Amino acid sequence: MFQLKQLKTNPKTEILAGMTTFLTMAYIIIVNPIILADAGVPFDQVFLATIIAAAVGTLWMALFANYPIAIAPGMGLNAYFTSVVIASDGQLDYMTAFSAVFIAGIIFTILSLTPFREKLIASIPQNLKHGITAGIGLFIAFIGLKLSGLVASHETNLVQLGDLTSPTVLLALFGLIITVILMTLNVYGSIFIGMIVTGIVAVFTGQLSFTEGLWKLPSLPEGIIVWNPISAMSDIISHGLYGVVFAFLIVTMFDTTGTMIGVAKQAGLLKKDGSMPKARHALLADSVAATVGSMFGTSPTSAYIESSSGVAVGGRSGLTTLTVAILFMIAAFFGPLVSALSGVSAITAPALIIVGSLMISVVKEIEWESFDEAFPAFLIILTMPLTSSIATGIALGFITYPILKVVKGKWRQVPILLYVFAILFAYQLLFLAH
Repeated sequence: MFQLKQLKTNPKTEILAGMTTFLTMAYIIIVNPIILADAGVPFDQVFLATIIAAAVGTLWMALFANYPIAIAPGMGLNAYFTSVVIASDGQLDYMTAFSAVFIAGIIFTILSLTPFREKLIASIPQNLKHGITAGIGLFIAFIGLKLSGLVASHETNLVQLGDLTSPTVLLALFGLIITVILMTLNVYGSIFIGMIVTGIVAVFTGQLSFTEGLWKLPSLPEGIIVWNPISAMSDIISHGLYGVVFAFLIVTMFDTTGTMIGVAKQAGLLKKDGSMPKARHALLADSVAATVGSMFGTSPTSAYIESSSGVAVGGRSGLTTLTVAILFMIAAFFGPLVSALSGVSAITAPALIIVGSLMISVVKEIEWESFDEAFPAFLIILTMPLTSSIATGIALGFITYPILKVVKGKWRQVPILLYVFAILFAYQLLFLAH
């Protein structure tokens, strides 16, 4: 079913990869409810809605697309959702805001059912695809450095070296050194073993404890929040939420498209022409999950860059994501345990840093001698980590690429879709919140 022999993998590797991916992204189960709580959404509601959305999207990816790419509510999109509600000064409640997410999800699903998104992936030039992969690599490594405390904020320089005497930083450094040594020695499952060893040390050093127990029955205090497209559309019209729907739509589309290209390339699953097999099924995973998630009470979903940690362990098929989906469903009953593990960032941060080093290697494939090809790719690589947004990095690359081609008289080489999205991205960056 998962074509393991064809993909040169085995069940043991895939399950281990799934466990690794889950551990690196499990924080979303706790962080997402905390962020959406500022908009007034009950914690228990978002906790279970997050798991439902992640399980639905990731299961779809596993069973229909056979990709090792997990789906869950996107970071950044949840903050945007909260800011929309708060900025309305009481004119907009979270129930109405979920109508915007619901409609965006439906439009997203319709687009995914058409050849549109597949054509979009095919129209992205190879050098931009390399830039997206490398940019995601830098972004995920930077996330790991911030989570570990190895990099801290600075008033003037924005970032600086963290406090190397801090117990959290020392634990992260220990985990990084152990994992790097295991990787160098080609030990099977190095990243996962590194996480386990770091977790054990965290228990003995008092950084990991289970004071609130291990499990708790999940609940949905508000039940199903939105389900009727007609009433949802009515909410959007009456509150003028067209810009919100557009922002959710375009950011989710390019967050997911960029992540899928990056992770699929890392796993060696892209064809020679840069296209993705079963692209439509893969792209449907996040759009279906976004629609279902909004019904229960969570912000839009996205493909997770943390999936690259599972790919680094050897994940190549949907068996990896099936494992992730099952673990998400189990996690619904172990909220306190997941919360405790997610609270120790030093356990997962080393994996993200190492994965970043693996993904950045594609920069060697960029045509650096052609400035009109190289600069847009460079801009993507640079701005993804610095703006903390995959979609913003892609936007800037998409805007500069056609401009440079037109100036050089090569405007015919640019696919029409790129011109269209350059204009849409320019509008989004200039006039909409991002």
